[in-house]
Amino acid sequence: MANMVFCDYRFLLVVAAVAFIYIQMRLFATQTEYADRLAASVEEENHCTTQMRLLIDQISMQQGRIVGLEEERKRRVQECAQLKALVEELERKGLQRLTDKVPVAAVVIMACNRADYLERTINSVLKYQSSVALKYPVFVSQDGSHPGVRSKALSYDQLTYMQHLDSEPVEPERPGEMVAYYKIARHYKWALDELFYKHNLSRVIILEDDMEIAPDFFDYFEAAAALLDKDKSIMAVSSWNDNGQKQFVHDPYALYRSNFFPGLGWMLTRSIWDELSPKWPKAYWDDWLRLKVNHKGRQFIRPEVCRTYNFGEHGSSMGQFFKQYLEPIKLNDVQVDWKSMDLSYLMEEKFTKHFGDMVRKAKPVRGTDVVLKAYNIDGDVRIQYTDQPEFERIANQFGIFEEWKDGIPRTAYKGVVVFRYQTSRRVFLVGPDSLKQLGIEGA
Repeated sequence: MANMVFCDYRFLLVVAAVAFIYIQMRLFATQTEYADRLAASVEEENHCTTQMRLLIDQISMQQGRIVGLEEERKRRVQECAQLKALVEELERKGLQRLTDKVPVAAVVIMACNRADYLERTINSVLKYQSSVALKYPVFVSQDGSHPGVRSKALSYDQLTYMQHLDSEPVEPERPGEMVAYYKIARHYKWALDELFYKHNLSRVIILEDDMEIAPDFFDYFEAAAALLDKDKSIMAVSSWNDNGQKQFVHDPYALYRSNFFPGLGWMLTRSIWDELSPKWPKAYWDDWLRLKVNHKGRQFIRPEVCRTYNFGEHGSSMGQFFKQYLEPIKLNDVQVDWKSMDLSYLMEEKFTKHFGDMVRKAKPVRGTDVVLKAYNIDGDVRIQYTDQPEFERIANQFGIFEEWKDGIPRTAYKGVVVFRYQTSRRVFLVGPDSLKQLGIEGA
């Protein structure tokens, strides 16, 4: 019995030991699982912490960018305010600095084979052009290949050189004609086509290589450009007066309309050139331009006192007249403020009355020896002529140009040629129909 109890007791101990071992194993497994879960939780927490830190860093970077962008916005706003203030200041000053960049007109000097003359002309132009260079770009257009002319033109950085090389033979239409007149006409057409169509300019002032300009040359043409734009009855503006000799001029402010093309320093617009270029003549372009058929009722503006002086005694088409008509020309030396001048009296609808009033008030002089009679009268005088021969006789007595072209005396407006004589006195040589054209009744 005792042995059986002892056996039962050992059996129970074994069972208890097994149960204990089992419990310990389960407890260990549970602890291990818990430890793994805890480690995983710690790792996950660490990962979350890392991600949070990255997110915080990104937020900080974004905040930095936002601050930077805000500062950039403030800087842009400040710059815009400064630019607005600058624009307002420019507007207050009339935007003159901006408009100065738009050319009023190109100046082209027509040259061929007189390098010494060309140098004198360029120096005269640049003397007064430098202060208005943006408004008046300067070109030299050479006809032919004279090396001295090319070299001289290229020695100036302030201008643009163009060269017209024409190998096409010239066939004069009449025996004995000078080939030069044909070459000159070709050169003018080529140069003006280049300036208006290749360089896309709106106006061009044409000078020849034997001219000097007056101090107010550019201001004069700027004021005249406004007239050209407003009044389409003006075909061109000239700086020249054929009767501009010292003894026949007085007032540097006086301007006139004329039915006679003066040339010798003149400005035309692209719209006029669009009309002239297709029908440009083979020769004698200046005489062709003086034909009434090409005027179409339009007129020219000219000054009383010349703004150009022609010094070309040698090699000029007008050399035969140099001593009598060109050398005594008065070149204006007064700096006229053309910007402040009211030139509306030159508009077509006003000038006929303006000029007609001067003619009407002039004292009539008749008979022989009109020069002496005019000299002895104080104030303006008018002298009637009946035809071209009588005009030429009277003009010869005074010493002014006698020449006519296509029925128009040089400088004439509606048949009236006006010039000063000795003093500020005006002399009007009045054609047979002039008073009627001027609306002067019973004078």
